[in-house]
Amino acid sequence: MYNIGFPKVRMRRLRRSKYIRMAVGETVLNLNNFIMPIFVKEDIRNKEPIEAMPGQYRYPVDKLNNIISKLLDYGIHSILLFGIPSHKDEEGSEAYNKNGIVQKAIKEIKGDFGDEVTIFTDVCMCQYTTHGHCGIVIERNNKYMVDNDKTLEYISKISVSHAEAGADFVSPSGMMDGMVKAIREALDKEGFNDIGIMSYSAKYASSFYGPFREAAYSSPKFGDRRGYQMDPRNLMEAIREVMLDINEGADIIMVKPALSYLDVIITVKSIFPYPLAAYNVSGEYSMVKAAAEKGWIDEKNIVFEILTSIKRAGADLIITYYALDVAKWIKEGYNPF
Repeated sequence: MYNIGFPKVRMRRLRRSKYIRMAVGETVLNLNNFIMPIFVKEDIRNKEPIEAMPGQYRYPVDKLNNIISKLLDYGIHSILLFGIPSHKDEEGSEAYNKNGIVQKAIKEIKGDFGDEVTIFTDVCMCQYTTHGHCGIVIERNNKYMVDNDKTLEYISKISVSHAEAGADFVSPSGMMDGMVKAIREALDKEGFNDIGIMSYSAKYASSFYGPFREAAYSSPKFGDRRGYQMDPRNLMEAIREVMLDINEGADIIMVKPALSYLDVIITVKSIFPYPLAAYNVSGEYSMVKAAAEKGWIDEKNIVFEILTSIKRAGADLIITYYALDVAKWIKEGYNPF
């Protein structure tokens, strides 16, 4: 079928100059596919640096227009909002407060930029609850656990409150069974048929979330999240999770984390013809930053290589803290390949 005889074929002919490599490159990063995570925090006046994530900040609502303007200037039009409230309780009531931190942020951004910015909002409860878990905690048989079905009621209320504020997509991340169905029904009931759902469909109980938990003050106060997030050893389970979310009405599916789960990304994409997001998470970001600060790696080259591998595996959308940096580097004409 193919002429593979020596000496006619020399693969190096397609690699001998930068512009030949660019012409035949199979995978290209597109700024339209990037989503930038943003932390917005209540009761602060200026942006706060996140120690565990160099170069990332918690922003007050009234300073969001600065970072959003930068993103737009460099061609990034999508963000994923995470809220950090000043008050927490066992039920995470600030998460669905119509005047809560995320709700205010959505209104501020949409008021200033309109549809120039596509707003995805994280729908979870861990940073809003005193216990740090992703749902309503109950005691059963002398053990504390997250009540799946009761939590669905709350994340549905959170989703509706985000839609009312003007979000374009809500993104449930707690890995509760039936979460997409519950949210879809709640949104439709309130007339928000056009609001999309980007579901954290295959979210693993990963050790790569540490820096995020510092950034969002969301570490669990007891136990861990292995009872509801996925076992890192499992691939077929991810297929079932994604299938369930699609059947329940997810518009975009997600694999999280990305770098250690490229096999999951490529498998999911090969089976399901749906828009697929991959979350290049905080631990992946901070490891690169730490090694770059030591001078052990070339930060730009590594970042391009990592993000290209995620795109090559099949991700349509990449959620990454490097979105703005990469956009700047591309605009400056940088290309490591």
